Amino acid sequence: MNSSIEVVNTAAKAAYRNLLRAVRKHVGREDHKSHFTDFIKHEFTSNISSKNPQNLKLAEDYTFYLNSVHHQKELLFSYNIAVDRSAEMKKVLGKSAASVGLQLPEVYQP
Repeated sequence: MNSSIEVVNTAAKAAYRNLLRAVRKHVGREDHKSHFTDFIKHEFTSNISSKNPQNLKLAEDYTFYLNSVHHQKELLFSYNIAVDRSAEMKKVLGKSAASVGLQLPEVYQP
């Protein structure tokens, strides 16, 4: 009996963690967007005693949805040749350089 409760608790923690991570990554962390994370925190903490498998499935599905929409948006931008992606590519290169402890030099603009 205890093992089934532990499995549900573990699944709930994983769903909660993944959903918060997806919302923070794709929706944002700004103060005016904090109502998204506040709602998630409230739902998971208030319903901690009655973990409904349907609610956990819904949280997992919404996490998958957020990640998929973001991935599709990236793909659409990468396929569109007419869009000037120099700023986006500079951002990607900057992140890549920062991951190994380097900085890109500022480019001279006359």
